This record gives sequence, structure tokens and C-alpha cells, in this order.
Amino acid sequence: MNRNTDKKEQNMNNKKESGLKDTGQLSLEGHIKIYDPETNDVFVNKRNAIHFENFSEALALSVGNKSTGFIHEMAFGNGGTSVDPTGVITYLPANSSGVNAALYNQTYYKVVDDNSALNTDSSRNDIEIRHTAGTVYSDIVISCLLDYGEPAGQQAFDNTENFDGTYVFDELGLKSWVGTVNTGKLLTHVIFHPVQKSLNRLIKIDYTIRVSTLTNLSSL
Repeated sequence: MNRNTDKKEQNMNNKKESGLKDTGQLSLEGHIKIYDPETNDVFVNKRNAIHFENFSEALALSVGNKSTGFIHEMAFGNGGTSVDPTGVITYLPANSSGVNAALYNQTYYKVVDDNSALNTDSSRNDIEIRHTAGTVYSDIVISCLLDYGEPAGQQAFDNTENFDGTYVFDELGLKSWVGTVNTGKLLTHVIFHPVQKSLNRLIKIDYTIRVSTLTNLSSL
């Protein structure tokens, strides 16, 4: 076999190998619904911002079966909006960049990882993976319930005129586990009109993150 034949076969092998390389796209979409599970009153129903840098790292750590990176907590804050004396609400942009991104003013958090010993009510605060055979997307559904008695120190009734109250929430996000509670990286962030948590009502959050692969993407 001469040198030209060797080069020809080598080129053919290179082409075959390159044809075996799969490439694709990954899409992340987030959506939250905040409501009273007893009255079914819906307070917030909207999409959220994904922190793509932190989420990409979290996905790699999770798929790589490492001990950090997975969704662990839902954080709540009251710094996402400002309300002027006439009632006009100004919304700040979501914090979705920078490894040290955080809520504007976090005032509460709750563990939602139902595999964590730190989750005190895993039957109502949990993470479910939903996938339909034949599709190229899976949903991460995070459920969080703020019961009547939590957070401690809340007002008795949802009739406040103080939109800066500690538990008048206008922002929330998902945070990853990094080894210590309430120190994880911000994975998502959403700003919404103020919703007061008070003793006289339950508040439930259904937070869905859709992970889609290839180009056959599906909306929530």
C-alpha cells in the first residue's frame, strides 16, 4: 500500500469519526405559580430569569454525581420592587449573572430538597422530576408551602399598607447546595408584585424548570 492510499484511508477514517460526534442545544425555561391552595386564589403566574452560568455548573455537578450543585432551597425576599405613594410599582431587573448573584434582600428561605434531613416537611416541600416518554424535555417541579404559622413574626392579616414589610415578598429564587444551608448559588430569580404572607392564609409555590435538549424545544 503506497503513501497516497494511506492518506486516503486516514481521511476517510477522520470523516467517519467526525460523523459520530453529536451536537445539540440545551434550553432552560422557568415558570412560577404562587397561590392559596385552599381558596385557589392565584397571586403570581409568570416566567422567571435563569442564571445560566450557575445553572450550567449545577447541572454538570448533578449529572456528574457530585455532592453539591443540586437544588436545595427556595429563597424569599422583599427587595425586588419599590412602591411610590400613589401605588405605582417599579420592578428591578432579575439578578441572573455573576457567580455571587443574590436576591436583593432575602428575608426567608425554606429547604425544598426532599432528600435533605434539613427539610422539616418533605411531604409538602419537595422536588419531582416529570418526563414523558418520547419527548426531549423533562420538568423539574419544585413545590414549597408556607403554612399558616410560618414565617415566625408575620402579621395576623393580609391587609398591610407597608409594602416593605419583612414578609411582603416580591422576589424569590432557587438556590443550590454547596455544603452549608442558606449559602448556595442563586440558580433562578423572579421579581413580582408584592404578596404578603400572613397568619390568615397559606401560600404555595409551584416552581417549574423545563430542561430541553436538541432543537425540538417545548414551551411550558
